[in-house]
Amino acid sequence: MLLAAFVAAFAPATAAFAARADDVGRARARGNRRPVAIALATALLREVRPAQIALVRVDGIGSHDVAGIIVSGVKFHRPLDATGFAREIAGIVRAAFAASPIEEVDVWATVPLRLGEKAVVSGDKAESTTRVVYAATVRRHAPGGIAAALRDAYWEPAWKAGLGASRRTQSERVSEDRPR
Repeated sequence: MLLAAFVAAFAPATAAFAARADDVGRARARGNRRPVAIALATALLREVRPAQIALVRVDGIGSHDVAGIIVSGVKFHRPLDATGFAREIAGIVRAAFAASPIEEVDVWATVPLRLGEKAVVSGDKAESTTRVVYAATVRRHAPGGIAAALRDAYWEPAWKAGLGASRRTQSERVSEDRPR
């Protein structure tokens, strides 16, 4: 009886969270296979994950679809060390394959760069505003599975070493390498 009352009390919140995931999924989906990207982004965003998913892109040609997923390298929903981050990426890749027929998932973690006041951030002479600190590619039927494929991931050494540090410290460290 108490369990039924508890479930009934949280049903509207769950429905609101699902509707929000749909909206955010549409906003963060890109690519020439946008319907697949929307479905994938929505599926990934229905669960609160430690790493913030910033963008989900699905591009394809013929029957071949590839997903690109960008996660924030500084905005985590809970602290992550390198082991926790690797586990999180494996979970995102596993969920992506479960939610869509994509053949490959490319995952990047990016961090913002500090740019000077006069930096050009749009147009032909735009400067990058982010830097890749983690990158991995996993094919659906990778030999050895997801874990084996992720062993070949690129980790920016200073960023990896700073995982688990406070959010402010990590954010400051990774963005200070760019001249102002």
